[in-house]
Amino acid sequence: MTPVTAPPPPAPYLPQRGERYRLVAPNSRTAPRLVRDFVGTLLYVTEHPALADDARLCVSEIVTNAHCHTRSPLIRVDVTVNRRQVTVYVTDDDSGSLPSPRDAVHPEQDEHGRGLVLVDALAARWGSAISGGPHGPDVKSVWFTLVE
Repeated sequence: MTPVTAPPPPAPYLPQRGERYRLVAPNSRTAPRLVRDFVGTLLYVTEHPALADDARLCVSEIVTNAHCHTRSPLIRVDVTVNRRQVTVYVTDDDSGSLPSPRDAVHPEQDEHGRGLVLVDALAARWGSAISGGPHGPDVKSVWFTLVE
């Protein structure tokens, strides 16, 4: 049996200061709820309740994408919280194509593909990247920043 290891930490898009938290969850149908509750509770405890609902929605959408569109055994969530903002990275070990918001051709009929459109509308910044190197596996990270 091959041991399962968590994806390595993402390379930050900008230098970040603040408290850092991490959760590694199995890639299962319960992962979005588990991560959503973790991030929401974390933001209430760190005195960012105004960001909690948007963060819960954004992270739930991104983790749902990782669950539905990758075969990564684990999903890693890294959260950096400081006085003014929170940045959340969701990393998996499936370095396939980067996600992008999808325009709905028939919005009234399309029930899927709106997650990143929501993230784009709620986040101050967001993005995705594939990172790794010659000595490690490639990983995909999708991140977003919410600002008070």
